[in-house]
Amino acid sequence: MIRYIVAWVPMLLIAIANGALRQLTFAKVMTGPHAHQLSTVLGAACIGVFIWFVVRAWPPASGRQALFVGLMWVLLTVVFESFMGLVLQHRPLMQILHEYNLLAGRVWILFLVWLAVTPWVFFRLRHAK
Repeated sequence: MIRYIVAWVPMLLIAIANGALRQLTFAKVMTGPHAHQLSTVLGAACIGVFIWFVVRAWPPASGRQALFVGLMWVLLTVVFESFMGLVLQHRPLMQILHEYNLLAGRVWILFLVWLAVTPWVFFRLRHAK
């Protein structure tokens, strides 16, 4: 399991690079919500490719383990995002929770669902042969 925790660190770096790309490029020509939505889709695609490599390099032993890995990555991500918002950026909790409001056009929750299920999806695809 330690290797899957270690594998989360490059995902963090991919996410940071994705955020920098957003701020340096399309956030200058799009509204904030649209820039975040596009960035979420691009980040999900990039991290999805990375997860595909992780699952190929370190195949989970079972579908259950693959789901556990995805849920662990979601937990690490939510803890990190919450820490960054609450402690380092001094944002109020309600502002952080707003990022999870799909009805307000915030698609972050969809990314977290993707992160949770992607190891399982790739595990199943690999074993469908």
